Amino acid sequence: MRHAMSRFRFPHVAWLFVCLLSHGRVWPAAPSIAVEAGAERVGLHEKIEFSLAAPIPEGNPFDPDHTALDLEITAPSGKRIRLPAFYYQPFERKTMGEGRRQQDWLYPVGLPVWKARFAPMEIGRHSAVAVLHGAAGEARSKPVVFECTPSANKGHVRVARANPRYFCLDDGSPFFAIGQNVAFIKSLSESEGIFRKMAAQGANYVRVWASCEDWGMCFEGRKNGWTRTWNWKPPVADDPQPPSGAPAAKCVRIAGDKNASAEFVPTAPMALRAGTRYRLTGRYLTADGAGITVDMGGRDPLNLPAAPQWADFRHEFVTAPNQWWLQRTAVRLTGKGAAYLRDLSLREADGGPEILWEADVNRPVIGFYHPADCFVFDQLLECAEKEGIRIQLCLLTRDLYMDRLKDETSAVYGRAIADAKRLFRYAIARWGYSTSIAAWEYWNEMDPGRPTDRFYREMGEYLEQNDPYRHLRGTSNWGPAPRAYRHPKLDTADLHYYMRPTTGDLFKDAVESVRQQAAWLLKNSPPKPALLGEFGLADDKFMRSNYGNDDAEYVHLHQALWASAMSGLAGTALPWWWEEIERRNQYHHYRPLAGFVAGIPFGDADLQAAKATVTNPQAGVMGLQAKSAAWLWFYNTEATWWKLVVERAAPKPVGSATLTVSDLADGPYRVQWWDCWKGEIADESQATATGGRLSLKVPDFARDLACRIIK
Repeated sequence: MRHAMSRFRFPHVAWLFVCLLSHGRVWPAAPSIAVEAGAERVGLHEKIEFSLAAPIPEGNPFDPDHTALDLEITAPSGKRIRLPAFYYQPFERKTMGEGRRQQDWLYPVGLPVWKARFAPMEIGRHSAVAVLHGAAGEARSKPVVFECTPSANKGHVRVARANPRYFCLDDGSPFFAIGQNVAFIKSLSESEGIFRKMAAQGANYVRVWASCEDWGMCFEGRKNGWTRTWNWKPPVADDPQPPSGAPAAKCVRIAGDKNASAEFVPTAPMALRAGTRYRLTGRYLTADGAGITVDMGGRDPLNLPAAPQWADFRHEFVTAPNQWWLQRTAVRLTGKGAAYLRDLSLREADGGPEILWEADVNRPVIGFYHPADCFVFDQLLECAEKEGIRIQLCLLTRDLYMDRLKDETSAVYGRAIADAKRLFRYAIARWGYSTSIAAWEYWNEMDPGRPTDRFYREMGEYLEQNDPYRHLRGTSNWGPAPRAYRHPKLDTADLHYYMRPTTGDLFKDAVESVRQQAAWLLKNSPPKPALLGEFGLADDKFMRSNYGNDDAEYVHLHQALWASAMSGLAGTALPWWWEEIERRNQYHHYRPLAGFVAGIPFGDADLQAAKATVTNPQAGVMGLQAKSAAWLWFYNTEATWWKLVVERAAPKPVGSATLTVSDLADGPYRVQWWDCWKGEIADESQATATGGRLSLKVPDFARDLACRIIK
């Protein structure tokens, strides 16, 4: 490490000089740039991070059309990989409070910088060169070298070639998705805790949204402390005195009688340092002789007189010794009239990064990626990597795009594709390295009636050319979408399904619900991995059913997990109400299933639906089989969640049942009977297949049991 870093280390003074000069300015001539590798050696499929000394441009630093900084990597085979670098704001993280009152304290530290992240896919010596394309032309750095060594990392999630209904990893080992949704990341610490609990119980897959607008983690969306997606009359207006020739701009407007006010409420608690001096600056304008008071929690308010023209203001204050958060901030009129605010900024008095970026009503909604939320996902992804969790990441905020996808031939449609490519470029740069990114999901529940074929085609081609790791591509719709399932540039088929009273008897039977939905999805999609990406017990308005409160054992979830695993899907049904799973600590349902499916050769060409029958009609059976093995799940058709939970009926046990499995290779087999609730082998025996058929007696059971038959 010392050799590589000393060779390309840039002096701290020069680094600071480049960053300071670049903030707020376009460089007059192509600058010199440098790249520094974070290590001399890195394991296969593991992260190496680069620091790039390059100016940060004027305007939106996320816009590659203005400035693009890339890393050109040459692999040992001679293959050239162009990897985008990304704009990065460092944060300091602490956890404040105790128990369920904990909060994540995330505070920006230092100036923004350029970084690049890479995970090599070849063993051997690599070289990397930074390339800057900007307003002043192109600049290239000197090369830096690093070595890739073998590792235990099995690589990225792929579609299995031999049996494309299933997943595998780069090393060829099967991957079956067992997990749930953790869609809204509101608390980083709590979400990390969920990941750890899931992993401890054998789960390996999570569906996460990065598209929650202002109620959770969102890379691109309307996050602003003055407005909310549910507020139809935000205090935002056109600039009443725009500079001559300047583009149209917005500002905050407060109007009415004395004490009329507007409150700034950040979308997440905004961290401050205790006992620290801060400087608040901005511009204001008043009408009709009114003045304003800026109140930041009742301590040392700022009183400003009437200002008929735009005027600058500056206010310094010191946080209390135990104050770690921005307190309630409001702007109030001191007389009847109107007032306008713009260009609000809050920084430490000695300088530093912007803290009040959510106060900027002119910040672009599309094409700006929220620095704090991007850091949150950095942390969450590191946790997933440590715990062996793979993430299906929903990236695009649907409501920013859907209305623009009405006419495939329109310029608006093309602009939406360009915007999506820009976000994916950033996602590839910052998180694409990670084998814990299982798939990019374009939308959560797009309108299946929209003409999205062109979007999926062009985005698919873009990712094929620009994502060096070739992550899987998927999407979801708010209803059945066979057209999307069949699209050649979508690698998965995803259906969301909730058991509701309007579904009749299916509402009362989780096994039959999942079995029918899985069969429909497999029938209406080509050979590709299919998933029930959302699943739950709901009322007719898709809210959580009150019956779920009575299901103390979460029988409906247990049955859905096993039924989906044995149905031919590429993973379990992914339950939606993760807060209830967390509150009631229901993670233990994953371990028995994870143990049972561990030996199934998902992805093998000969894996198919089991050809199994049972003589007792009260016993249902689902499963998978290969040429010389079978994995079966038996369930009592009378032990539905409705009968157990609502009717409180003790079902008649299943007895005197004989199993017959067809199309097995002849010879002796080991039979293991599996307790589906304890996750352990309850009994073992032997049986022999003759003429391709194997028959054996099924042990009596009350609810369900599973069986492994191995030659």
